[in-house]
Amino acid sequence: MKYRILGRTNLEVSVIGFGGIMLNNKKQNEANQIVKDAIESGINIFDVGPTYGDAQKKMGPAIKSFRNDVVLTCKTEPDNTKDEVKTDLENSLEVLGTDYFDVYQLHEVTNQKDLNQALGHGGALEAIVEAKKKGLVNFIGFSAHNEWAAIKLMNSFDFDTVMFPINWNYWFNKNQGPKLIEKAQETNKGILAIKSLAQRRWHQNEDKQNYNTWYKPIFDNDELAQLALRFTLSQDIDTAISPGDIRMLNKGLNIFEQNKDNLELTKRELIKLKGFIDEHGGQLYPIP
Repeated sequence: MKYRILGRTNLEVSVIGFGGIMLNNKKQNEANQIVKDAIESGINIFDVGPTYGDAQKKMGPAIKSFRNDVVLTCKTEPDNTKDEVKTDLENSLEVLGTDYFDVYQLHEVTNQKDLNQALGHGGALEAIVEAKKKGLVNFIGFSAHNEWAAIKLMNSFDFDTVMFPINWNYWFNKNQGPKLIEKAQETNKGILAIKSLAQRRWHQNEDKQNYNTWYKPIFDNDELAQLALRFTLSQDIDTAISPGDIRMLNKGLNIFEQNKDNLELTKRELIKLKGFIDEHGGQLYPIP
């Protein structure tokens, strides 16, 4: 495994991160083994949230003996009130069996209304800032799925981290990602990439092969998966959080191990990756 510094936080994080939603509906012994295997592979950053089913409840016991050795990130919904966020955060701390979060984030800010509520008086951000003053949160971040929202958030508050889809299809098809990275780097914000191994939204009646992700992960095209992950990891990001399925985490780890000394794409490989868009790309996110 390789490690990078998460922006100005000075936290050292593995370039492959753990998407905690994959523990949803798992038996506890299975969740324990998944987390143990991930840590043994070198993963040290774990992301989870209260909207991911029972993933927090499964991650708490699984991560307990490793807590001092990992970076734990959690989140709250941007339309929650200050009091709701306080309750949300305290409950997550209890369920996960920890005294603090390394990073606590506004989750999935997608529209102007949520953005205004989160940043407004009595909104979510006020509660997170107060939690940081109490030592319950070390760093404050957000996740967003379109650049206008991410840039507006960064212009409104000095967040420590940014979570955003740095995805081959989203980047070339919708030009989403380059401006986000440039803006985040101005103040050395940590960048957590998501959807590196996402392909597109599922087609109606498509065989999902028991994948529970809301998008189709690149599970059936090894060349595309390899190029897509290398593309993400070769950008100026700090960690790529895995899709919410253990099969895709393992696939990502295998791709990384086979290419860890050669993450940069050649011009020919970049052309090949762009060429996959017409046949294998498609809408990932709507952009309001």
